[in-house]
Amino acid sequence: MSSITDDIKLTARTIRTLAMDAVQKARSGHPGMPMGCAEIAAVLWGKILVHNPADPRWPNRDRFVLSAGHGSVLLYSVLHFSGYGITLDDIKNFRQMGSITPGHPEHNRTVGVETTTGPLGQGFANGIGMAIASRLLGEEFNTPESSLINHYVYAIVSDGDIMEGLSAEAASLAGHMGLGNIIYLYDFNRITIEGSTDLTFSEDVRKRFEAYNWHVQEINGHDPDAIEKSIRAAQKEKNRPSIIIANTTIAKGSASKEGSEESHGAPLGDDEVCKSKEKIGCSADESFVVPAGVYEFFRARNMELSKAYDSWQKEFTEKISGQKKTRWDGYFSRPDIHSIRKALESIDFAKPLATRESSGKILETIYGLMPNIIGGSADLGPSNKSFVKGYSETGRNRIGRNIHFGIREHAMGSIQNGLAYYGGFIPYAASFLAFMDYMRPAVRLAALGKLHTIYIFTHDSIFVGEDGPTHQPIEHLASARAIPNLHVIRPADAEETRDAWLAALSRTDGPTMLSLTRQALPPLKRNGAPGSGSLENGAYIISDTDNPDIIILASGSEVSISVDAAVDLAGKGIKARVVSFPCWELFDGQPEEYRKKILGHGTPKAVVEAGIRMGWEKYAGSHALYITIEDFGVSAPYQALAELFGFTKNNIVKRVSEFLSDKKR
Repeated sequence: MSSITDDIKLTARTIRTLAMDAVQKARSGHPGMPMGCAEIAAVLWGKILVHNPADPRWPNRDRFVLSAGHGSVLLYSVLHFSGYGITLDDIKNFRQMGSITPGHPEHNRTVGVETTTGPLGQGFANGIGMAIASRLLGEEFNTPESSLINHYVYAIVSDGDIMEGLSAEAASLAGHMGLGNIIYLYDFNRITIEGSTDLTFSEDVRKRFEAYNWHVQEINGHDPDAIEKSIRAAQKEKNRPSIIIANTTIAKGSASKEGSEESHGAPLGDDEVCKSKEKIGCSADESFVVPAGVYEFFRARNMELSKAYDSWQKEFTEKISGQKKTRWDGYFSRPDIHSIRKALESIDFAKPLATRESSGKILETIYGLMPNIIGGSADLGPSNKSFVKGYSETGRNRIGRNIHFGIREHAMGSIQNGLAYYGGFIPYAASFLAFMDYMRPAVRLAALGKLHTIYIFTHDSIFVGEDGPTHQPIEHLASARAIPNLHVIRPADAEETRDAWLAALSRTDGPTMLSLTRQALPPLKRNGAPGSGSLENGAYIISDTDNPDIIILASGSEVSISVDAAVDLAGKGIKARVVSFPCWELFDGQPEEYRKKILGHGTPKAVVEAGIRMGWEKYAGSHALYITIEDFGVSAPYQALAELFGFTKNNIVKRVSEFLSDKKR
């Protein structure tokens, strides 16, 4: 009978050969990282991680994040050994069309993959979101006698992860919160694509993370005993996140490319693969070989894990019942939109309100109805109305539903994704729309991963006013709308803001962004015209007339002035239909018949929006009238800016009259 040490060594050797073979067959990929981290993965998955391949969504499973997602073969190999449904044929199909083994791990594509990673730093921050979620869920359901939620969040992070500024933001916040359920293993191989990290990187990572209030250890990353001992020591540290600096050699076992950047992002080559297999004691004539001993080792491990899982299920049944079970189910089921809508209807929106203000009132009500909605702002809570009084909040060695992210937009977005990946929570993040650029990579990955996240972006146009062009978003609506699977909603008044929140809560297949005003907007009257709908339709007729001469498409703060302009146009004998157009993506999902009713057939169009025109051509055509803004704003009171850039009732009337007059010539 083999020893555990022998099993770990065999597993590590097998990971190396699979990495060489898969990358070589695909003629692309990153063999060096999986080969260098083979012992780390073998120890983690063979001895440490608590999980259940038969129930991949078990709430108390340890989370494993491969932040160094370029080394995806490493993860696919251990998922294969563990019985997650990845076959050897899937590994042979690495990086090919339609495979469940893509170049970088994708959460929705492959069972057992906890996060979509590849852009470096993202997984590092995702894991912190998971750790926050775990702590919050534990505080809700654990008791002194029973700890149903007590798992860890593990990650393998790379030199690239550590270099990215995102990791600095996220690590600082994790240390401040004292997240002792985080254990990261740093693959310190000192190699990036361009060569040695000495080219660009000379900081003392140990001192850096100690300054962040992390528990730091340093080991030989190829020594299984050292790996296990360091992880066990990290598990005992309850008040600080842990990072284990594992000194490794990239492409460990390669015949001539150990420690070389040539192994980072390219196949080793057929000859090198053969020589490397011979070097580590494997047959050079065979590919994609998994020895029976590896499967036996993991089957035995799964039997141990199955007992732990069964014990947890028994305890869960005993401890979570009655009202507590109802509350638990509320975390892991769709929101009761009917009840939420009914509760929100009681809010008085009769007076003019900035949509950021109405959003804050709505969020207060939702907090009382949904214990699993959590989030916060990047130090702008008082401005974007995202902090809900009367509920727990984060602080030094403290977590809560109100998360103070500090001035860390990128980390905020990526941590928010981790909260969503974890399950059971609907996270939101808030900032000014101009600062979306700081967190765009995380927003994009939320859209790619179909995560149920919500963004509150306020101060959504030049009407920010005196803060000037640095804070006045011009291109940001178009930029956000360009992200596939992101719903961008720009409500025109408090009622639309309420419906925007309902749409965001209802949606479970991707993120939603709310674009909200700094300035007050009047409540709008709906005329219930034929073909009109509601915000859930994406666009609807808010003011109509028979056989309109022009259809004005507007969103957000420009809807009310467009409605006012339509009244004055009528006095000039011009019949104008006004369409409130808060969400392109929802409108695109409507039946063609509905879309034709809203947009008419051949009727001239005008677009009124305080942003660039890009993208509106899809609905208005290239020959429409565009009252938009194609340059940066200036610092001035918002009323003066409205006059300067033409976002007034009188200018709309003037421009529409001239436009229609020119078309008649």
